[in-house]
Amino acid sequence: MVEGQARAKFIDGSTMRHVVVMALTGALGIMALFLVDFFDLYFISQLKQTAMTAAIGYAGTIILFNISIGMGSSIAASALVAHNLGSGSVDRAREYATNTLLTSLIISTLVTLTLVFGSGYFLSILGAEGETNRIAQNFIWTMTPGFILVGGELCCAAILRALGDARRAMYITLASAIVTLCFDPILIFDLHLGVQGAAIATVLGYLTAFSIGFYSLIKTHRFLKPIELSKLVRDYPAIWAIAGPGILSQLTLPFSNAYLTHLIASYGDEAVAGFAIICRIIPVAYGVIFALAGAVGPIIGQNHGASNIHRVRKTLNDALIFSTLYTLGATIALFMYRQEVVVLFSVVGRTSDIILYFCKFIALSWIFVAAQFLASAAFNNLGYPKLSLYFNWGKATLGTIPFALLGSHIAGPEGIIAGNAVGAVISGLAAIATVYWIVNRSKSADNLTN
Repeated sequence: MVEGQARAKFIDGSTMRHVVVMALTGALGIMALFLVDFFDLYFISQLKQTAMTAAIGYAGTIILFNISIGMGSSIAASALVAHNLGSGSVDRAREYATNTLLTSLIISTLVTLTLVFGSGYFLSILGAEGETNRIAQNFIWTMTPGFILVGGELCCAAILRALGDARRAMYITLASAIVTLCFDPILIFDLHLGVQGAAIATVLGYLTAFSIGFYSLIKTHRFLKPIELSKLVRDYPAIWAIAGPGILSQLTLPFSNAYLTHLIASYGDEAVAGFAIICRIIPVAYGVIFALAGAVGPIIGQNHGASNIHRVRKTLNDALIFSTLYTLGATIALFMYRQEVVVLFSVVGRTSDIILYFCKFIALSWIFVAAQFLASAAFNNLGYPKLSLYFNWGKATLGTIPFALLGSHIAGPEGIIAGNAVGAVISGLAAIATVYWIVNRSKSADNLTN
């Protein structure tokens, strides 16, 4: 696609169709991204060494910070490219695509350096000790070349979604999962590299994914422009105005996971291993929900750029209906196959108890997590990125800490997970209600001016 062919694809046609297509293809991509961690943990769990499984859990909490920062940076790419395409400013959309990708790579490099030198300290804060800490550090150090690539990979996928090319955006992270799945058993078992083999396989997956994304933007769409430092400096305030709150908002998930891991660590490695497995099950079971923000954002952004508030509201309605129905289906599946999940990971005792508790009682709370993800996408694309930041951090602090502490006091690890779910319900309802208030107010103002 050459420059003159780039157009806003979401300003006409069925909004439900756009939501479903973008969410499902985006979900395959997001699930593929998290399947990388899932495969790592699955293959390591087959070694039946609790310390190794727990180490992957601790390391995964640290790595999630890097992925979340990459996702935050990609929010700016999606919002700016989609909005400018919707308003007809194709050349500016190309400039923003180029400069947000460069910004994402710079940020990922800085984060990587921080993790290289601070991983031991961060792991100690989480509660990793002795051999578990050492194994987790080795995993993180081996992974560091991939930390830079994952930021670029996510940004490329976001730009492609903003262009309406959901298929190639899906290919990016799908390729990462396929490569990791192929190399994990070879490096872990055949070459006896253990956790380092899992890390090497993941890096190879990230390299493949970034290469596909970059090639798609350069060759297929011809959408990236030559780098010009002056234009990067010019666009930096607009990029950071969205990327800054976006990154801080995305950091709420790893912050919450880190805090919950810290609380659960006091109950031993078996409890940490159980929580680590839950954290890998969630993105696979609810990949569509994780994809919702990236899927709905460009649709809202293009229609907002075209000043079509009616279609923005309809997109919100359709996305909420779709996410609720999907979450109900996924929750029923987890409940029905909860024993199979335990068998899959070859776990027993407290690890098994915690996983079964989540599948039976807690999974349904993801209906409200989905509402908050949808609200965050709307805030970022309607010009209210700070509201996304406030609501997400409200959930990560007031919606997590007091409830988790109370739950820990009442029912141990299961109580911690239940407390976190209660906070998710309250926060999700408040966030989605605020989005509808903003859209209704915009609709009223639009009616008055017309």
